[in-house]
Amino acid sequence: MKKPADAQLLTDQDLYLFNEGNHVRLYKKLGAHPFTRGGTEGTHFAVWAPNAAAVCVIGDFNGWNKTANPLTQRGNSGIWEGFIPAVRQGNNYKYQVTSRYAGFSAEKADPFAFASEVPPKTASVVRRLDYAWGDAEWMKTRGRTNGLKSPVSIYEVHLGSWMRVPQEGNRSLSYTELADKLTQYVRQMGFTHVELMPVTEHPFYGSWGYQTTGYFSPTSRYGSPQDLMNLIDQLHQAGIGVILDWVPAHFPTDAHGLEYFDGTHLYEHADPRQGFHPDWKSSIFNFGRNEVKSFLLSSAMFWLDKYHADGLRVDAVASMLYLDYSRKKGEWIPNKHGGNENLEAIAFLKQFNHVVYENYPDVQTYAEESTSWPMVSRPTYLGGLGFGLKWDMGWMHDTLGYLTRDPVFRKYHHTALNFRMLYAFGENFVLPLSHDEVAHGKGSLLKKMSGSDWQKFANLRLLFGSMFAQPGQKLIFMGGEFAQWKEWNHDASLDWHEAGHAPHRGMQNWVRDLNRLYQGEPAMHELNCSNSGFEWIDANDSQQSTLAFLRKPQDTAGMILAVCNFTPITRLNYRVGVPQDGFWKELLNSDAADYWGSGLGNLGGTQAQEFPLHGRPYSLEITLPPLSILFFKRES
Repeated sequence: MKKPADAQLLTDQDLYLFNEGNHVRLYKKLGAHPFTRGGTEGTHFAVWAPNAAAVCVIGDFNGWNKTANPLTQRGNSGIWEGFIPAVRQGNNYKYQVTSRYAGFSAEKADPFAFASEVPPKTASVVRRLDYAWGDAEWMKTRGRTNGLKSPVSIYEVHLGSWMRVPQEGNRSLSYTELADKLTQYVRQMGFTHVELMPVTEHPFYGSWGYQTTGYFSPTSRYGSPQDLMNLIDQLHQAGIGVILDWVPAHFPTDAHGLEYFDGTHLYEHADPRQGFHPDWKSSIFNFGRNEVKSFLLSSAMFWLDKYHADGLRVDAVASMLYLDYSRKKGEWIPNKHGGNENLEAIAFLKQFNHVVYENYPDVQTYAEESTSWPMVSRPTYLGGLGFGLKWDMGWMHDTLGYLTRDPVFRKYHHTALNFRMLYAFGENFVLPLSHDEVAHGKGSLLKKMSGSDWQKFANLRLLFGSMFAQPGQKLIFMGGEFAQWKEWNHDASLDWHEAGHAPHRGMQNWVRDLNRLYQGEPAMHELNCSNSGFEWIDANDSQQSTLAFLRKPQDTAGMILAVCNFTPITRLNYRVGVPQDGFWKELLNSDAADYWGSGLGNLGGTQAQEFPLHGRPYSLEITLPPLSILFFKRES
């Protein structure tokens, strides 16, 4: 343990930036930091509690004595600090905060703690974050993997329920076990990235991590901070990027958390019309308070700095943008212009994206934003929010709604398929089939599909195929890739035994081969965010419920033709126009026997004929199997 060069952890410059709302690495100064002072080993503590009359550190090192180790105020900064000898890594602690108001006194976890006790215990843990990373090569080149022209295919994971050990009380795998098993599986399936649902510490397991208390502390349910670092390190060394869910919109009201921290509404708005979220019964951050902005910006940078995250997916952005989100008339306060836009949250999101990309231009930020708010994924200097990408929730709702319908009626809802191309390039999109679509009684993706069991599998293959065929990055929640029958249950393992049965194994084969096609063919990803990479062949065949379109690379010589049939009717001698003659090879066919399809197809491809159709000088005559998608590429 080294003594800081200036013998003072917190400098006046730190305090200035903190109070100004521009300190983006506050985690280096606040919280618990072991070091040696004057030859004495101990830990420096610092916490923001401007309305406290007294703050003491209590813990297993002093018998949880509420007065044994008081901190002192640092001028008018609102920060209490002090050095406590003999407190070392592994000690549990909290702050005993006594307010100047209404006799409030409470035991609070450290907002900047690097580790926490295993829930339901709630103490913070003194922890160093030293770790010998082995991902230098990945970090040096990851910009090429994370870019908008890269084939990003995301596997979304809830660590606690991906795989469990029934022989040991149904326990979840540890970070260390996941480092081997998850890395191997994701690599085998061909996904380029893993998105981890919040690994930040959370008291209520059923919140899936979205009710965060530890903004600098990974959940201890699966191991230590270094164990999580090792998991990310192993994924990186296998060539797999890691996106972390991050929740700056709201926080839970648990007594040990941020709520009413020093006897006042310190982190949250005091008025419940601004500070309480009616959907999640949680507190909303006061985005207009500079110190709160420093706290949140520092949290974002922490996961990029210390855990080598390749992206941050920001949860519930829509709830941050609108003052009247989920509120009735009279339950919200308009902004200074009389509108419903949350001007302070908007400014914060712009600042967040600016800070992230200024420090890490090779990562991405993702907005889970479900409304028509303009320019979410456009630069701040153009008036946008500055995100790298936005989830396309409209595509998800329209497509899932369409595929739940009986094919007899699909012709009346054809716009659910082709409407997306009217807005597909207004943002940089991710096409998400996320955890939200397989929870809360919604059923699994497979269960949503219409028809017999065979048709359900065929529809799901068609869903995945059309998602990979369309412009945009891809996201599939765990279990969907092998067509789990049951709805996701966070208290149980995925039903991995199903993957041993032919229909489910066929789905795995299909998703794996889609990932290979997506990554191997430039046409499938190079122009994901440009309208020059997409061209309709036939968007309007509602009577037959078919679609045909081209995906084009920067070099148009490698274009890919996708043809979809959304009915269970086999269409023989089906003609589709193409721009070039020659032999068009059938690259993938979702009806192939390897995918548990009926095995219909085109014997490897077909020759273009000089038969003009769909405004093109040539056409292909193909067999279009039931509930299928086919991919063709012209051989040069």
